[in-house]
Amino acid sequence: MTIGLISDTHGYFDESLSEHFRSCNEIWHAGDIGNTDVIRRLKQMAPVQAVYGNIDDRKLQSTLPEYLRLEKEGVRILITHICGSPSRYNSLVARMLDEEKPHVLICGHSHICQVKKDERHNVLFINPGAAGNQGFHTVRTVMRLELNAGRISKLEVIELGKRGAIAPG
Repeated sequence: MTIGLISDTHGYFDESLSEHFRSCNEIWHAGDIGNTDVIRRLKQMAPVQAVYGNIDDRKLQSTLPEYLRLEKEGVRILITHICGSPSRYNSLVARMLDEEKPHVLICGHSHICQVKKDERHNVLFINPGAAGNQGFHTVRTVMRLELNAGRISKLEVIELGKRGAIAPG
């Protein structure tokens, strides 16, 4: 199963996502979507699982959860927008990690593309960075990975270009 990971679009849809996520069975958005049009366009490529972020309006907040728990291919996943970092999770996320013991924690918010094994909670921390044009990041990023028989493989960072640059096409 191939998964596209995206976060912090802030209402911006990069046309190159159609190519990068073409092979994906699902797309997971870790919040700060910006508007329903982004979700609609992602759904044209693959089924979408998403959480709302702190900039999302009441419409998105009323239709999306703050925390999403999934189990795919034997891998337990927790997705939220704001969680802190592996050394300093917010208290609710830390409690969820202790109680639910997911294999993977996916978040957004920081606009920092990062993958890190958190040995303390035995969880793989993933932040796909920011795919939108708003924020302090300089390069827009998304990720793609494969889940198969309880394992994550082929995790890759995809650079979409500099923040503020118009995608070709």
